[in-house]
Amino acid sequence: MTSGLSRRSLLGAAALAPLASPGLLAQQGYPTRPIRWVVGYPPGGTTDVLARLIAEPLSRRLGQQVYIENRPGAGNNIGTDAVVKADPDGYTILLVNPANGINATLYKKLNFNFVDDIAPVAGITRSPNIMEVTPSLPVKTVAEFIAYCKANPGKVNMASSGLGTSVHMSGELFKKMTGVDMVHVPYRGAGPALTDMLSGQAHVLFDNLPSSIEHVRAGGLRALAVTTAERSPALPDVPTVAETVPGYEASAWFGVGAPKRTPPELIARLNREINEVLTDQETARKLANLGGTPLRLTPEAFGKVIVDETEKWKKVVEFSGAKLD
Repeated sequence: MTSGLSRRSLLGAAALAPLASPGLLAQQGYPTRPIRWVVGYPPGGTTDVLARLIAEPLSRRLGQQVYIENRPGAGNNIGTDAVVKADPDGYTILLVNPANGINATLYKKLNFNFVDDIAPVAGITRSPNIMEVTPSLPVKTVAEFIAYCKANPGKVNMASSGLGTSVHMSGELFKKMTGVDMVHVPYRGAGPALTDMLSGQAHVLFDNLPSSIEHVRAGGLRALAVTTAERSPALPDVPTVAETVPGYEASAWFGVGAPKRTPPELIARLNREINEVLTDQETARKLANLGGTPLRLTPEAFGKVIVDETEKWKKVVEFSGAKLD
């Protein structure tokens, strides 16, 4: 028979058990209200479209609305800062993208340390940029482009969607690995850069695939290569830069982060549901239309992507000499 003391001990332990695992309790009821997904860019761009593509099926799986809050400005830093300062309760998440890795070195002063202050939750997709030239440039391959640049130092204008963007840094990585001399011409977004590319005022652009693919297909721009390690299913006949410049890789990667100290049980729940969304054929088809492939990862694996990309782009930013306040 159990003694009175033993019964009291068991009852006391049972009463204390819930207090010892608040994360587990939170998981059991989570989510009980809508989840805010912060996107550090205006509505309508590729990043915003991507978040909305995932948010709809994720809302269905969680049984609560996942709504997009656009917080543009300072190259994605305003949105990131908002999430860093949010309560770590699983109800605020961040769309993570290449700017987060680049900005860690590009900006002289930030109010946060991205690697330390954002908890990785899940990957979403990885997609290439397109190395493309204006058709008037007399080159059809990456090797011919390198030879042309070396024969015409300082005469090739490299457009970008802005100083320090992944488009800019993809070009800087190419310069670093090939030794070619190109003049960087930053624009206020991909639209103006593409306008000058189509008119021949700019010569080369390492643009995000969704922005440029229709221009390539229509013949307005000539694709020399894609920047991922593997060829893109969206442009299967276009080689990779790495086929000419071994080791080159500059893909755009996207995922989800949460404030530091978000309970691991909640991160695990979000990771599981996001990965389930990515297994859906319709979602995969929509990602493919944007030039991306699903990036199904554990939180730990996505955290490694963040660390590796931050270190990679640190070297490129330092090489480029780019700095922003």
